[in-house]
Amino acid sequence: MITVKDVSMVLAAANRSVTILNRVTFDIPAKQTVAIVGPSGSGKSTLLGLMAGLDRPTTGSIQLDGTDITTMSENQMARFRREKVGYIFQSFHLIPTLTAIENVAVPLELSGATRPGDRAAELLAAVGLSDRMGHYPVQLSGGEQQRVAVARAFACRPPILLADEPTGNLDSSSGSHVIELLLSLHRDYGSTLVLVTHDTALASSIQRVLSLRDGHLESDSMPASSEFLDDFSAVSPGVKRTPSSDPLSLDSFPIFGS
Repeated sequence: MITVKDVSMVLAAANRSVTILNRVTFDIPAKQTVAIVGPSGSGKSTLLGLMAGLDRPTTGSIQLDGTDITTMSENQMARFRREKVGYIFQSFHLIPTLTAIENVAVPLELSGATRPGDRAAELLAAVGLSDRMGHYPVQLSGGEQQRVAVARAFACRPPILLADEPTGNLDSSSGSHVIELLLSLHRDYGSTLVLVTHDTALASSIQRVLSLRDGHLESDSMPASSEFLDDFSAVSPGVKRTPSSDPLSLDSFPIFGS
């Protein structure tokens, strides 16, 4: 489903080169949940942005659902992203002049879906916001705005969902609710879920954890349960794989370019 091969990201800064990611390689099979963790500056959000096609790596390739996105033009990538990728930002990125239901309907309208308003209403009801559909972002709490963002990301039922610190701007109660929603929708729709997080408790509830440090993939761990080991067949070369000590617990403007 997702293949990252020898991906490096090098930026120029003050007459020198800064390596953000250094030859990162891994595979993520369909329907797996993955947390990307690591200290600040380790390259987590950069990697997620590259996986969404929001930027291009300096070297290496990224395939989503069998398609190499690193060779696409911006217009091709925008169309591909609308069909294949849902993206949730830490800072929500709702369109301030649109109501909650209108925000959720945007990707549906762009994809040519019939009755986008009805579908948007169903999704907002699914995330517990049936009574807030006509409210603008400024009238919603942070947790409510993130739930709208989750509904928007799932609007076109993408096979891949990427989330960048989805609980980073929320209190613990709101954050827990958002994560429960993400995992519930992941189960309902079977999307491959990849999220960046600093939250160790959240990471422990995810099937697999990729740990970055100084731009390198330092470790790749997953629960020892054979149920998930059987689901995972692609092993990243050169990376230490360790069993998790915790059992699994599971019970935007740049996105909409043309």
